[in-house]
This record gives sequence, C-alpha cells and structure tokens, in this order.
Amino acid sequence: MIITRTPLRISLGGGGTDVPQYYENHGGFLVAAAISKYVFIAVNPTFDDNILLKYSSVESVGTPDEVEHPLLRECLRHVGVDAGVEISSMADIPAGTGLGSSGSFAVGVLRALHAHRHEIMSNRVLAEEACTIEIERLREPVGKQDQFIAAIGGVTALEFHRDGTVDVVPVRIPTPARHQLDDNLLLFYTGVRRSASAVLEQERAPRSTAALDDNLDMVKKLGHDSFAALEAGDLGTFGGLLTEQWRLKLERSPTPLHHDVDRWIRGGIAAGAVGGKLVGAGGGGFLLFYAEAKAGLREAMARHGLEEVRFGIDYEGSTTIVVQ
Repeated sequence: MIITRTPLRISLGGGGTDVPQYYENHGGFLVAAAISKYVFIAVNPTFDDNILLKYSSVESVGTPDEVEHPLLRECLRHVGVDAGVEISSMADIPAGTGLGSSGSFAVGVLRALHAHRHEIMSNRVLAEEACTIEIERLREPVGKQDQFIAAIGGVTALEFHRDGTVDVVPVRIPTPARHQLDDNLLLFYTGVRRSASAVLEQERAPRSTAALDDNLDMVKKLGHDSFAALEAGDLGTFGGLLTEQWRLKLERSPTPLHHDVDRWIRGGIAAGAVGGKLVGAGGGGFLLFYAEAKAGLREAMARHGLEEVRFGIDYEGSTTIVVQ
C-alpha cells in the first residue's frame, strides 16, 4: 500500500492572477502558503484486474475510460495505470471550501500512482502534470497556484509567465515574523461550499475583459506588496493588504453572499483583526484573518456562527508517508 499526504493552501496575496486568461496576456504573481490540513490518497494493488475507486462515491470498473470521476480518470490515463488498482481518498477539510482541494487531490493521486509504478517524480513535475490534467485536458477554468503550492509547500511566491511557465520563489520571512505569522493567521468556516471553476466562470462572464484585467492588475500589485511586506517582517502592513485584496474581490463579484462576507470581515476588523479576506475563488469557504489580539475576533466570529479551524504552515509539500 502507498499513502500520500498533500496539503491544502491559503492565498496570501495576488490570488486570481494565476488563471491562463490573465497571465497569458499580463503575467501573474501571487504568494500562497500550504497549511497543515491534508488530502490523503491510498493506492493498493487488487487481486483482480478491476479498478476500485473510493471517494464520496464508489466505482468498480474495468478500464480507466469507464471511470466517472474526471480527475481520477485522467490521472490513471496520464500515469498509464489501466488495471488492478484500488484508490481511496480522505481529506481533513471538505471539497469546495476555497482551500485548493482539487489541486491537492490531483497532486496526491499522481504521486501515489507514480509510486505504484515505482516511478519517482519531483514535486515540480507533479505540479505541472496536475495543471496539464485540470487546465488542458479537463478544460477547468482554474489557475495554477493550487497544484504548485500543494506540491511544493511552505510560504511561496509563484510567478506565472505568459508562456505558461512558472517560477517558484521561497518567501524569506525573518524568523521572528515567521513565528508571528504562524500564531496570528486564523481561519473561520462560513459553512458555504461551492465549485471554484463555476465561481471563476461567473466572475468573468458579466464583465468586460478590460475591467476584469484592470482589477487583477491591482491584485497582482498587492501580491508583490504582500511579498515585500512578508520578507521585511512587516506583518501589520501584510494584514492590511488582506483587506485590500478582499475589496477588489468584492468589486469583481458583488453577490449577496459576498456582501454577507464583507459584513463578517468588517466585524472581524472591528473586533481587533488587522485585516481579513475570503480565501479562494469566492462564493463561500473560509475567512482568513491576521490578528494579534485574537480573543475579540474569535468572539465576534462565534456570534456570527462561524467555526474556527486551527492550522499551521506546512513546509514539506506533497509527501509519501507510507509504502508497504
């Protein structure tokens, strides 16, 4: 049996500039962090030639072409595993909550299937393979940050070039500030789940390309500003930039739910948070705050019925934790 562990992620600055529709024309830049919440994938040989898949549903099929789950089907095809395998998945956080679960899932499945075939692949290659499957084969309107941060881990800047290549840059945060960042980032679950690809499609549809690109130009600048603030250890400025990013997100997608989110974020700041934003494409998921005085924030979020999820930063990225 092979078991892989792949982290979920939070976007810290510049999220949204990693989608091809933007970076192919303008280039993208963002900062993200892998967190200590994971997707686990187990792969085991079977005693027959069937393919047995266990996720939120169960499938037992004869070939990859018969698999209904799109990511599992394409991962099996990509790696060349066509029979005699069982794949099971578990996750610390449910899908559709803005933490990049589909990218983590794809990276974890690819790592496990390559290991099943006795192939050792670098984390960067796994990220690129996962992007190829999600963006090129399945035509999902998603970006590249989820796959790369899930594979590589840490607090990392990603620069997306117009030709589709990605530069990976570790964010060199001074040690005292790194400890403060670990202590003072807080996540609260809104209770709303959604498809990231559906949100991104809706966000682009009603707006002109020029208006959306102008908004994302400002988001990209905030990504660079967040990178600079983190490397300077200036966490007060970093926290304030979270709110600036949320304001641009609300401008791109002023839905009734997002106005509720805006009320929650403003309430969190009034209760002591330095700044906050919604994580991921939007439409629900998690609120991320930076707060040095946390008691008031926790009380305010509890009054709104938002549950805190404790986490830390993951510095390993996707790993294989069991091989038998």
